[in-house]
Amino acid sequence: MFSYSALCLAAEPLVFTCTRSEKNYTETYELKVSPGSKNQKAKVFVDDRDLDQSDELGRQVIKNVLVTEPTVLISMEAHFPPESFDGVQYGAGSVITAITIHRATGQLRKAETIRGGILSATLGEGTKTYQEQCAVATKP
Repeated sequence: MFSYSALCLAAEPLVFTCTRSEKNYTETYELKVSPGSKNQKAKVFVDDRDLDQSDELGRQVIKNVLVTEPTVLISMEAHFPPESFDGVQYGAGSVITAITIHRATGQLRKAETIRGGILSATLGEGTKTYQEQCAVATKP
């Protein structure tokens, strides 16, 4: 009976209210993490938008979600086809993202590795790290 309730508890979504600040810009958003199960893939949502997406503009996939008592770890990949913008042709690109949320402090650390594409041209190639602050959202 204990293992059943522990499994049910582990399957409950975690909801965080996070704040991202950069220069003079501040944004608050909701991050919802639904751990996977034996029959269902883990899901991650930002403001109710599923981060697993695929269309003609590219493909973004949640690769792994690991929820432990101290942390939440999320890994995802995004791939973009070649594109033309303002008369400039850009090759295909990708972004690999690793997110760690320390559950006790709410500190979110994100590492994004950009390779190719328009993002590489505008943001720069390589790995960038960001830090945000999150809090567990209160249940209604």
